[in-house]
Amino acid sequence: MNLVDVVNEKYASPKVKTFQDFRAGDTVAVHARITEGAKSRIQVFQGVVIGMKEKNTMNGHFRVRKVSSGVGVERVFPFHSPNVEKIEVLQRGKTSRAKLYYLRERSGKSARIAIDYDRK
Repeated sequence: MNLVDVVNEKYASPKVKTFQDFRAGDTVAVHARITEGAKSRIQVFQGVVIGMKEKNTMNGHFRVRKVSSGVGVERVFPFHSPNVEKIEVLQRGKTSRAKLYYLRERSGKSARIAIDYDRK
């Protein structure tokens, strides 16, 4: 085993195995730990997954987008971050693309994603 494997094994988050399976187009609620000064709390960031990268590796991450007060907000969450407590899949989206960056230019009804009732 080389040094890279040792470091990856040490810093891998055990919570990754408990996350629900999701993909681009799904609406998720990410429970992230926020530290403000000496206190920390859990904040829920709810939005649509617009892209994922290398789900099963140490540098894998996913990007979640939501519209808050008319302004689009995107956050990138690493899978192995100790700050990601839980990921809940609220709705399964039906998409034919892996990256949904076109949602950045859209608003209103054209920014909606159809619900995939067949996928569980």
